[in-house]
Amino acid sequence: MPWKECNKMEERMKFVARILEGEKMASLCREFGISRKTGYKILDCYKESGMEAFDDRSRRPYRQANQLPFQVETAIIQIKKEKPHWGAPKIREKLIRKYPNIKSPAKSTVHAVLDRHGLVNCRKKRRYKAQGTEFSIVSSPNDLWCADYKGEFMLGNKSYCYPLTISDFSSRYLLSCEGLGTT
Repeated sequence: MPWKECNKMEERMKFVARILEGEKMASLCREFGISRKTGYKILDCYKESGMEAFDDRSRRPYRQANQLPFQVETAIIQIKKEKPHWGAPKIREKLIRKYPNIKSPAKSTVHAVLDRHGLVNCRKKRRYKAQGTEFSIVSSPNDLWCADYKGEFMLGNKSYCYPLTISDFSSRYLLSCEGLGTT
């Protein structure tokens, strides 16, 4: 026997049709595996909007609670176009002085509005690049030796040991490894 395929819309239609035929809400809700609250909600939606009630509604909010009013946003853009060299802090201060009765947005909000409309010029940061000493060109062993501290570790008597290694650059041969009390 093949599986019966069903979707939410058909199930809601069957539910409402059986309610309208006169069946009891509690027994139908038990049969369909929904709560009575959900059953009444489906029935009320059907009474309000007819066949559209069976479709899934959008879960997107109607409005965003912290959205900046478009008048304030256009004022920010207008100020920036008048004074293109001004940044978010100066534009915010100008807004506060020009419109004292509205709640002033934060500097970060003003910057976000400017950035959204492509009015922010981002400067590229120069990254510091460390210049190390260049190694000598070594052709044979024992031409260049390297000395290096290899970190630290704690000994059993709670004192630290700092190992100093001396190695040959060409052959990578370890010439000496000494445990010292300090660097």
